[in-house]
Amino acid sequence: MKFISLAIFAAALGVASADLQVTNPSSDLWWVDKSINVLAWTCKESTHDTFTVLLANSDPKILVSPIAIIGIQNNFDCSKSITQDMFNQPPGTGYTVILADTINNTNVYATSQPFEIKPLGAAYPTTTTAAAADATNTTSGAAPSETGKNTQSGGSLGLKVGASAVFAAAAAVAGLVLA
Repeated sequence: MKFISLAIFAAALGVASADLQVTNPSSDLWWVDKSINVLAWTCKESTHDTFTVLLANSDPKILVSPIAIIGIQNNFDCSKSITQDMFNQPPGTGYTVILADTINNTNVYATSQPFEIKPLGAAYPTTTTAAAADATNTTSGAAPSETGKNTQSGGSLGLKVGASAVFAAAAAVAGLVLA
């Protein structure tokens, strides 16, 4: 019985360390209307191969229900440029990006922090998020280049922590099996 309990705990630990998270946009990393924006997520920590990308807003006057902006997105890409042709929503606050099951969009894998879509011509964020304080995980806003792109990169700190937790749980299970 102890083996089954520990195996369930190890499996839960593995799932918990495999969380999918949206790292951009966020409350500190906004998008600019009618511009090229970056969507980034923690691809290396996720067990989901693909997902649908939805855009939602907490104000039903702006957006009644979430809309799909990418039907099927491969997880291994880690980020995607969102062009002005992929969504046509007015500038405003209360937006979120939702990563969901490709067949059942109500099965949500991850939701971004609420963020703002700023008007065309607004500057991209130049602040660095708390996660970027670690050199191995740098998700930061960047001033737009001449082409108007907002560029970020995702790190692998979560993978190192998640993998060590999974290996420790697997070693504990293996120890019980051999005992």
